Amino acid sequence: MSVNVGPSAKDRKAVAEGLSKLLADSYAVYLKTHGYHWNVRGANFSQLHSLFMTQYTEMWTAIDEVAERIRALGELAPQGYVAFGALSAIKDGDPAKSAEAMLKDLIESHEMLIATLYAALPSAQEAGDEVSASLISDRLTAHEKHVWMLRSSLG
Repeated sequence: MSVNVGPSAKDRKAVAEGLSKLLADSYAVYLKTHGYHWNVRGANFSQLHSLFMTQYTEMWTAIDEVAERIRALGELAPQGYVAFGALSAIKDGDPAKSAEAMLKDLIESHEMLIATLYAALPSAQEAGDEVSASLISDRLTAHEKHVWMLRSSLG
């Protein structure tokens, strides 16, 4: 059965493509944050362990919302490491990094994700897709806050 809601099929596909890259980048940052949560060491262990858990928990819920929005637009959500790897330029984290290096890596990764969000926003706005535009805007707010918290943890 065809999807007949909101934007045109062409516009829905364009919005879904941006959301698919967002999904892949989000999953990459989620996995990196979760891994750093497990492997962080040092004097600030407890603080960073908790911060990373707060952030990956928030991202986990958002990942599902992004994937479900892609489906609501009538497209298939990408799944699996190969599909995500093809869509995302965000590299895996290194569990041997120092706590400071982990923070810097996460800041850089979130900034890449924020760039993806800003790139995806115009297609949603131009298509009149208020739901996707709102989702993207909400994710911008969340990731900009994550960067602020990470940057503040550097001192």
